[in-house]
Amino acid sequence: MRSVKRVLLGVFVLLLALAILLFVLENQQSVSLLFLGWAGPQIPLSLVVVLTLLVGMVIGPLLGWFLGRVSKGARKRVLS
Repeated sequence: MRSVKRVLLGVFVLLLALAILLFVLENQQSVSLLFLGWAGPQIPLSLVVVLTLLVGMVIGPLLGWFLGRVSKGARKRVLS
């Protein structure tokens, strides 16, 4: 059973890597982002999307952890 799970995980990881590679290869158009008057450098669209995804993957769990800690503190104050 363990070997089947490992094979399925390996296939999933390979398919995910292939999908990311295809996305990057298909989106090579250069874009420049403008945010609050600051213009970023010309970089490929795929890089913008992948970096945004990675930043969201870091910020999301951190925000969830922080809000979980805040709500635990609020519950302790209400129960006391």
